[in-house]
Amino acid sequence: METADEGRSARKHRAIMEAATTLFLRGGYQGTSMDEIAALAAVSKQTVYKNFADKERLFTAIILGVTESSDKIISSMARILPGTDDLDRALTELARTYLTAVLQPHVLRLRRLVIAEADRFPDLARTYYQRAPQRAVDMLAAAFGDLAERGLLRIDDPGLAASHFAYLVLSIPQDKTMFCPDERFTAAELEHIADAGVRVFLAAYRVK
Repeated sequence: METADEGRSARKHRAIMEAATTLFLRGGYQGTSMDEIAALAAVSKQTVYKNFADKERLFTAIILGVTESSDKIISSMARILPGTDDLDRALTELARTYLTAVLQPHVLRLRRLVIAEADRFPDLARTYYQRAPQRAVDMLAAAFGDLAERGLLRIDDPGLAASHFAYLVLSIPQDKTMFCPDERFTAAELEHIADAGVRVFLAAYRVK
């Protein structure tokens, strides 16, 4: 059972993470101080350092926290294709789910932050890539390999096919929203892009 002290500690930890995320997104790593984080979180600077030894560890915790959220999304996507006999329906559902997840505003903002700080934290950026974008492609590759073994897709290189699927579905809206934060796609536009990506993918990989 959680004690009162443990509850307060958890709330302070969450407040620090939320404040740091807000400030890092606003001012970047260099433009954010631990004093500002403590002030926004309404805790002492000592409390911030008690939870995180330094600013780099706090920044790392925030970025890795994004990959934990990605794990849940990728796991839910992985359940769509196994056992299906209706490729059009299953791939369309997968494409729409994938696109919706990647285009969440907080995901895009944090991805921009990772890219902006990649030169300063190359290992962290690589870890983010491996645990989020690459893991999604790896999941797709495994699923497509299974579909190929069942005779539903014609694929020699599942990894390449997975990359083709990802870029057919994601590249147009993701590229635009990454560089133009004020741009928004309607739900109908996103469905159209996802559905068209599936049609092109199946035109190349469906067993004739």
